[in-house]
Amino acid sequence: MALKTKKIHFIGIGGIGISALAKFLLAQGAEVSGSDIAEGCVTKELKQMGIKVSIPHTKEAICGQDLVIHSAIIKPDNIEVQEAHQQRIPVLSRKESLKMILGDKEVFAVAGAHGKSTTTAILSAILKDASALIGAESKEFHSNTRALKSKRVVFEADESDKSFLECNPSCAIVTNAEPEHMETYAHDLAQFHKAYEDFLKSAKSCVINAEDSFLKSLGDLGNICIRFYPSKDLREITYLVENGIPKTQFRLVCGNKDYGKFNVYGLGEHIALDAALAILAAAQILPLEEITKNIQNYRGIKKRFDILTHDKCMIIDDYAHHPTEIAATLKSLKKYQELTHIKPLTAIWQPHKYSRVADNLQGFVECFEGVDRLVILPVYAVGESEIPIDFKKLFARYQPIFADSIVRQNNTLLLIQEGKTIDCLDNGILVGFNAGNLTYALRGGI
Repeated sequence: MALKTKKIHFIGIGGIGISALAKFLLAQGAEVSGSDIAEGCVTKELKQMGIKVSIPHTKEAICGQDLVIHSAIIKPDNIEVQEAHQQRIPVLSRKESLKMILGDKEVFAVAGAHGKSTTTAILSAILKDASALIGAESKEFHSNTRALKSKRVVFEADESDKSFLECNPSCAIVTNAEPEHMETYAHDLAQFHKAYEDFLKSAKSCVINAEDSFLKSLGDLGNICIRFYPSKDLREITYLVENGIPKTQFRLVCGNKDYGKFNVYGLGEHIALDAALAILAAAQILPLEEITKNIQNYRGIKKRFDILTHDKCMIIDDYAHHPTEIAATLKSLKKYQELTHIKPLTAIWQPHKYSRVADNLQGFVECFEGVDRLVILPVYAVGESEIPIDFKKLFARYQPIFADSIVRQNNTLLLIQEGKTIDCLDNGILVGFNAGNLTYALRGGI
């Protein structure tokens, strides 16, 4: 099916992954419509682009389209899915649609448990003439999507539903293969690792973090494989802050080739690692001079070390919701403190999913080491049933403050418990770790 000439309807179009595909196909020339359960900033943006969006789901939204694509959370009994079947319109999940959408593209696909959004956004800054589909909003182009007619696509590939196996990668980049979303793999580590190996083997070339415990064990993958060793290939790492903006400088030497010095937005060794993977992928098709210039286009991504205020109270929103990610961000913040002398450092943690906390409990207990204050909010359950976790006992070493919610008042954060303000955070660095709705509170409800 030549999708660029078709009418395509997206159910759940407000989702980050589905909206990216909708914008991308619109740019290719397809006639796009969609629906979602409620209005949001993404659906408003899509409407401004000229896409007809129905709120909420309604069978009238299905009106003779050529194809219906739905997000992973849409069930078979959805009214629009049922109507599409009634009208004999093909219905595909997002995962099932990827091979059709990306099948004739030169895809640079980035996967991994941590850092894939950042790596994808940096790579899209370097490959400025490529379309980009990212699982977060790039501050470079203020969207999760840069939709061009180019045959080249930078794509954030998702292992959570195995859809990264359907994205037709020309170049596969893997930041790490730390176990996540194990329910998709029947909690079988061998099955999980095989999926990553199959992803890498499906590409003509690949770039991997060869110090990852699994990736370093891989033998010949049958393609061009660039094995990057952060501990020896990243050299002369330094940090600086210009007008409150953090930057990391480093030299990249890989496979006995000196790629030179680079300067990238963000702070920390993990930023240098993500940038290096993007550089090594781009170097297969671009000269180093162009890469060095284009990487300056990267301005960070929303919710990743996202500095919201630069006052005496510095508020930062961060998507980290796994112990490895939280520890990396806190390490960067301590570097930032050394450069700016801003103290104290307060971590505000909204645990994401009972199952994730239970599966990584000891890691969470240890990852906040070194913070001056720890605030713990209720678990953002994402529809899960409650699992008993004694947060007070487990995190007693930090003498944490427990609050029901956060309210931002100018550049101050109020801690609310049972409807009353129990504390006021108005100085130092305040970093919110969350994949839930804390992000809106930190931004004043925006």
